[in-house]
Amino acid sequence: MPSDDRPARPGRPRAVPNGDSALSPRDQILDAAAALFVEHGISATSTRAIAERVGIRQASLYYHFAGKDDMLVELLTTSVRPSLEVVRGLESRVPSSASAAGALAALVVIDVETLARTPHNIGTLYLLPEVQGERYDGFRAERTELQDTYGRLGSLAADSDVAAAISPVRLGGILIQLAETVIQLRRDGAVEDADRDAIVATCLRACGLDTAAVADARREAASLLAAVAV
Repeated sequence: MPSDDRPARPGRPRAVPNGDSALSPRDQILDAAAALFVEHGISATSTRAIAERVGIRQASLYYHFAGKDDMLVELLTTSVRPSLEVVRGLESRVPSSASAAGALAALVVIDVETLARTPHNIGTLYLLPEVQGERYDGFRAERTELQDTYGRLGSLAADSDVAAAISPVRLGGILIQLAETVIQLRRDGAVEDADRDAIVATCLRACGLDTAAVADARREAASLLAAVAV
């Protein structure tokens, strides 16, 4: 049993989360964990505090998760995996039925939208020391795969000057960091469509695309994402 396990006070917590919530019991726990992790940090958040936030007995929380590390791994994965799953399909279309610039623009759109939806802006925890431990190797491997995809598509889309000056690895790091500026934007309020469009255009500009090429890539991205959604 985790070290922060303590007997729940009798008569107050429930055995199950709020049945009136639109979220499943598991998602209610994840939502509470995300809020507390962002508010107080990982080390300062106990499973007892998460259970109390949901309004359930601490023992009931362990039915869904072995501990807070499992919750954080799942939360972090939800900030990366949706983008990765979509882009795997997009990249397979290049160059037969999609341009690299269009696929890159689509990747930025889906990545920004994914990060804009993560519970309580969980992306703010990416660089915390705890997330560098072995327990989070799977999350970091998926984010690295996503970054590598940014690099491959960016290098294929880039003009000759950018392609000659910046390696795919370095370009991927630049592009994913540009996309992840949405994490900081969320600190200041809701992310607007104009914010997403600006991030997409900035990523394409970083690859050396001119105004007309940026517009073409954004139009193609809309078509690609519509096809993926069908």
